[in-house]
Amino acid sequence: MLLSARSDDPAITFFGGKGGVGKTTVAAAAALRLADSGARTLLISTDPAHSLGDALETRLGDRPRRVADCLWAAEPDADAAVRRRVEEVTDDAYAALPRDIMPAVRRHLEHAAASPGMAESALADLLIGAMEQVPGEWDRLVVDSAPTGHLLRMLALPELLTPWVRGLARQREQAVDADRFASDIVGAGREQAEDPLLERLHARRRRLERAAARLRGDACVRLVLIPRRMVLAETERAADQLAEAGFRLGPVIINQSPEHPDEEILGAARRRFAACGAVEIPLADKEPTGAARLRALDRA
Repeated sequence: MLLSARSDDPAITFFGGKGGVGKTTVAAAAALRLADSGARTLLISTDPAHSLGDALETRLGDRPRRVADCLWAAEPDADAAVRRRVEEVTDDAYAALPRDIMPAVRRHLEHAAASPGMAESALADLLIGAMEQVPGEWDRLVVDSAPTGHLLRMLALPELLTPWVRGLARQREQAVDADRFASDIVGAGREQAEDPLLERLHARRRRLERAAARLRGDACVRLVLIPRRMVLAETERAADQLAEAGFRLGPVIINQSPEHPDEEILGAARRRFAACGAVEIPLADKEPTGAARLRALDRA
């Protein structure tokens, strides 16, 4: 089985790998397996080049859609997430900054929204939101990740952003303290309202810290590869980077194994991932899309 449904399985599972190895198909099959066991499962794609809906043969969007008993799936829109982020920051700025500088702030935010990292950051925010609903709304979360490089950055993002947000909060605290000091002198110690921007920064810092801890404590990454020399080399590098960063590696999926594989490469893959385990899936004669074929894939 691709992913058994034992009580000690991780609550959150990422499927990642080089583009074109079939990770979306494998993620969908694993999510169906969990749902069939009775676990309320959310399956989401963080790959901007969405193909999860194609694998499930159904239209997906931002909001989770029920696609089978106990299984919901979504393909979040990164551009829409960026727009929502910009609106939130703009609201904070209006609450904390002088009105005369807001046109410049808006121009800066529009420029930032167009940068490549914003989409990745916005998707990471959506992912954190889904993680916060496990357990609770969902029993399990399965993530069809972007190709390897994007996956590594997304997993590291909460920890990378935390010091930056802490620095912003410290700067804001200093500014607020200076304002309050001046106010106390002029206004004889009148009570000051809480600063909404500072509150938002502290809340974001705490959220990122919780997410970073959960990614190492409640999640695992399952890498998908096909028995090709270059794919194996990239998968080995990804496994090393994940292990060094403290992430838990689940059994590797050796996908699309032909009837007569290159035994040298297949043997190397088996040896390399013997410690975490490996599951081999034979090359299918038809593309495994739709619930019936995905379930058959899981039983292969």
